[in-house]
Amino acid sequence: MERRTIGAAALEVGAIGLGCMPMSWAYTSSQQRGDRSLRTVHAALDAGVNLLDTADMYGPFTNELLLGRALKERRADAFVSTKVGLLVGDQHIVANGRPGYVRRACDASLRRLGTDVIDLYQLHRADPEVPVEETWGAMAELVSAGKVRALGLCAVGARASRRPGAGLHEGTIRQLERVQQVFPVSAVEAELSVWSPEALEGLLPWCEARGVGFLAAMPLGNGFLTGTMTPGEGFEPDDPRARHPRFTAEMMAANQPLVAGLRRVAERHGPATTPAQVSLAWVRAQGRHVVPIPGTKRERWAVENAAAAGLDLTPRDLSEIASLPKARGSWD
Repeated sequence: MERRTIGAAALEVGAIGLGCMPMSWAYTSSQQRGDRSLRTVHAALDAGVNLLDTADMYGPFTNELLLGRALKERRADAFVSTKVGLLVGDQHIVANGRPGYVRRACDASLRRLGTDVIDLYQLHRADPEVPVEETWGAMAELVSAGKVRALGLCAVGARASRRPGAGLHEGTIRQLERVQQVFPVSAVEAELSVWSPEALEGLLPWCEARGVGFLAAMPLGNGFLTGTMTPGEGFEPDDPRARHPRFTAEMMAANQPLVAGLRRVAERHGPATTPAQVSLAWVRAQGRHVVPIPGTKRERWAVENAAAAGLDLTPRDLSEIASLPKARGSWD
């Protein structure tokens, strides 16, 4: 698989990563099975994927334990990204950016993952009660101690914290400017897909100008852009899509032209090419520092997603995708 170099630390990762969250957190919990997920991780590694993206809150903790089982045999094949800063309680999630907690959480993640070093340690959310510089400084100490190779910031929750009238990622960019004064940012993780392209407007250019890697979360639109979902089929009660405005039967039907457009592009590249692969290729095409990290818990999809690293879209393809109608339905 093509390798991409991101961040000041010159981290080398595959052009497609693997989001591990669905294996242990949200998204049809009845289908979360450890052994099957473990086979999925191995299938992804076999296909050339090396970036495994997790977090201590996924489960909580069980996703890191799952990856630890795979890393026992294949640590040299993997680039491990995990996150700190969120605590899961009963029916609530809270941020914790206190330096002492960050240090303890890192040690706990290392134990669960069964490794001596975390390749990329990301701040999942900033704690509003702790200056972000203090949290980042504690994370930088972990680099000096040899427990972490590089630092990143996760901006997936930017929608929830947006001020009225502000750009989607204005707050994230302000945080990045602050922490960059303390220790270099190697990567930013944020949503980017054909139906959620907002990061192209400010956040992606910020990263490109500074050599910061961009890890594209939800590059398949939470599954919608794969073309495998049927409007009105419903979701399990604990699946976040059951409450998302874009996943009502009405909005899923209204957004089918997006999938149809991706399918037309796929057909030009041969019968084996899928809308999901076109979606991932579009994300890859947004810059050499961009790495999509589609999440899945099934071997079949992990292998299909990995194959998108070899799909290069033509100028005609990109122009056609750019002309597709914007997604309908609020995403807030």
